[in-house]
Amino acid sequence: MPPEVPGLSSQRQTSNIPMSPPEKLPPHQQSGQDFWVYPSEQMFFNAMKRKGLLLFDRHDWMVDRRGKGWDPQADDMRSVVAIHNSVNERAWREVMAWERLHCQECAEPRLKRFQGRPSDLSPKARLLNFMGSGLPFDRHDWVVDRCGKEVRYIIDFYNGAPQPGQRAAAAFFLDVRPALDSFEAAWDRVRMQLSWVTSGRWRD
Repeated sequence: MPPEVPGLSSQRQTSNIPMSPPEKLPPHQQSGQDFWVYPSEQMFFNAMKRKGLLLFDRHDWMVDRRGKGWDPQADDMRSVVAIHNSVNERAWREVMAWERLHCQECAEPRLKRFQGRPSDLSPKARLLNFMGSGLPFDRHDWVVDRCGKEVRYIIDFYNGAPQPGQRAAAAFFLDVRPALDSFEAAWDRVRMQLSWVTSGRWRD
C-alpha cells in the first residue's frame, strides 16, 4: 500500500450510477454494492502517481492541466475528484436520455463495465474533425445492462468554453450516443436526431 499523503481524504462518494456487476469486478469496487463508488482523493493521487487512472474511470486530461505531466499535486486533488465525479454523473444522465427510448423494455438500466480509450478516435470524431471541428481529448466506452441486453455507448469528451459568468474550473462537452453495433442502435440515433430537429432546439 502506498503511504497516505497528509491532507488527502480517504472518503469515497457513492455515485448515482447503478451497477450491474461485471464478470470481473475491478479491485477498487466491492461485491454486493448497488451503485458504482468513486475513488477518494488519496486513491486518485496514488493512481496518478502510477500513471494509470483506471479507478472508476480514466481522465488523462486532468493530469497535465498545468504542464506538470504525471506529477500530481496533493492540493489539486479535491477539485480533480469533484470534476471527475461531476463529469461521470453528467455522462450517465446523457446515457439515461437515450435509455428512456426503451423504458417500457427496461425501467432500470445499469452500468455493467467501462473502458477508457483516449488513443482511439471514434468514427464520428474523425468525421467531425475532417469537417473542421476539434478532436476530443478523451473517449470512453460504457456498456449498459438493459435488463439482460448489453448496449455499448461511446462518449467523446471535448473541451468547451465556459458560459458567461460561469466560475467553473473547467468546461466540457460530452457527445454521448449508442455505438452502431446494431440496427436498433442506428434507429435510436435517427429517432433522437429527428426529435432534436423537430423540437427547434437547434435554433438556440
